[in-house]
Amino acid sequence: MIDFIAHNLAPIMFSSVMLMLLLGYPVAFTLAAGGLIYFAIGVELSAISPEIRLFWPLLQSHPDRIYGVMYNDTLLAIPFFTFMGLILERSRMAEDLLDTIGQLFGPVRGGLAYAVILVGALLGATTGVVAASVMAMGLISLPIMLRYNYNRPLVAGTIAASGTLAQIVPPSLVLIVMADQLGRSVGDMYVGALYPAILIVGAYCTYIFAVSLFRPQWAPALPLEARTLGGGVTSLLVMMAVAAVLYFVGHEYLFTGIASPDWRLVAALAFGVVAVYLVALANRQFNLNLISRLAQQVIIVLIPPLALIFLVLGTIFLGIATPTEGGAMGATGALIMAALKGRLSLGTLKHSLDATTKLSAFVMMILIGARVFGLTFYGINGNIWIEELLTGLPGGEYGFLVVVTIIVFILGCFIDFFEIAFIMVPLLAPVADKLGIDLVWFGVILGINLQTSFLTPPFGFSLFYLRSIAPAGRWKDEVTGKMMDGVRTLDIYKGVLPYIVIQFIMIIVVIAFPGLVMRYKAGVETINPDDVKIEIPGFGQGGGMSLPPLGQDGGTGAPNFGLPPLGGTGSQAPSMGLPPLNLGGEQPAIPAPAPAPGAASPGMDLSQPPVIK
Repeated sequence: MIDFIAHNLAPIMFSSVMLMLLLGYPVAFTLAAGGLIYFAIGVELSAISPEIRLFWPLLQSHPDRIYGVMYNDTLLAIPFFTFMGLILERSRMAEDLLDTIGQLFGPVRGGLAYAVILVGALLGATTGVVAASVMAMGLISLPIMLRYNYNRPLVAGTIAASGTLAQIVPPSLVLIVMADQLGRSVGDMYVGALYPAILIVGAYCTYIFAVSLFRPQWAPALPLEARTLGGGVTSLLVMMAVAAVLYFVGHEYLFTGIASPDWRLVAALAFGVVAVYLVALANRQFNLNLISRLAQQVIIVLIPPLALIFLVLGTIFLGIATPTEGGAMGATGALIMAALKGRLSLGTLKHSLDATTKLSAFVMMILIGARVFGLTFYGINGNIWIEELLTGLPGGEYGFLVVVTIIVFILGCFIDFFEIAFIMVPLLAPVADKLGIDLVWFGVILGINLQTSFLTPPFGFSLFYLRSIAPAGRWKDEVTGKMMDGVRTLDIYKGVLPYIVIQFIMIIVVIAFPGLVMRYKAGVETINPDDVKIEIPGFGQGGGMSLPPLGQDGGTGAPNFGLPPLGGTGSQAPSMGLPPLNLGGEQPAIPAPAPAPGAASPGMDLSQPPVIK
């Protein structure tokens, strides 16, 4: 029995720790306690099983391992992006965006649903926090959509799915943690996730378009009296054309003196966008009537968050800033935006700092627990057990990806993505690398998978976030004064099912077309190892790195660097350039050195065996 336990200690440890997590015990303490308990068991069993490589002095490595977590610069981006998102949430940016984009798409059937999806993508690109996105959009858009008779499951599903876009749209916290655990650049992970994120947003909008065609009563257009900004799309298009012309003029004529093409691009973009933004501000301030109210509102509301997104992501993609520096600039930009709108108060700042500190401490504690767990798990050859288990799957890399997708999806229904990233990803990454799977591609697949698990009944986290703010019973609409039916939990579950199907289709598409992610390698010169030839120059005669003789050698004419020859000719002994020692009297002759024992005498044929006399 003891031999059986010693041989299977890795699966026993992994199963028991996962069971404790599923039962709801605190993640950080469960990981650390499991690591220490099984460390003691492993030390006792190490005398029985040679597979276990644990001993008590190994515990002394924990301080250095924990310090390594605290010294990780990549994870510094997490508090920056979290703080940026919370400031923007508290400054009611989501409310402004939803109202403005809803008015822009108001005349179109399903316009409010389109607005929710696009705002969800924008919030994902600025906040990066699922809970903040789902709850903000639920509080703002749910009453409006129900007021204008949108289908309840459609409303609930659209809000929950749009909020989870923060999982995959850069600068997602999931992608930061995934890059750290996979040992890849955060910038590469952001670039790799960009096209899949755009495809997911497009697929959501396509679904709304299909609903508006086949079930138009589920997603009606805004009534005329609700379109408070009126028309004016033509004016908006004209201003966009003006911005494009100004960008071209700036890039081709005004900023040609900037040597760096990246900074030249940034300067030209800023010139066009700032000029249009100033025109909109002047039009509102002085009632110039140069552009329509709709164009004015869209420009004033949309440009600041878009500029903030470019400040963060654009600088990272262009290589101007690292993700950590981009997060710092984003947090500073969010503070400036909130201050300019007059919505930066001491209470907002305190709430944002408190929430950021809690989340950062939460991540740090989980990481420390995962380090304690990992030391023991690797000491009992758990990584080898995982590798043998997964590399033996049929189908090669695609079989591995399918099985991992199913496992991570099931785990994502019960535990948070931080736990999955810190426990599962370090175990799966070496196997994926051994199978030849690009780790950035693998990380993006996991990110989309985790986004899907956030929507899955009955344990999807986005469903809980929406349930916490959606009215369960009848409620009174403050605008119309009518009593409205609440949103049932079954409505939420039914509404997310189409989006879950879309997510699974997107996972299949990304697996089938890895080029969507491999765009991050564009412009990077790849070298085939088979084409690399290493030539080592010889050290003998004939050039290369051969050295000339240190002394004259016959008539070769080689330089001697001012040194005497190393050997004399005939019976003359080497002098190394020193005068002979004059000790007085007759100098004794220097006898010839005796041959070494076993040395060949003149005339001996070395190809024949020696003759023993």
